[in-house]
Amino acid sequence: MNSFTHDMMNRLTIEATQLAQLSGRDGFGVQELQKAVALVLPGELAKHAISEGTKALTKYTASRQ
Repeated sequence: MNSFTHDMMNRLTIEATQLAQLSGRDGFGVQELQKAVALVLPGELAKHAISEGTKALTKYTASRQ
């Protein structure tokens, strides 16, 4: 499971970095990461991952204020 998680994070990071470079940015943000998830994960799994990630980020942001 640990290897799977590392592999998936590597794939998402590489994809998001490439998307950021294509748009001329130095780093990647939420939009690039969401697009990377949509490209790397299949169909419904990508939709659920993006939804859960958005919820987690919203909770985190709210807790910091």
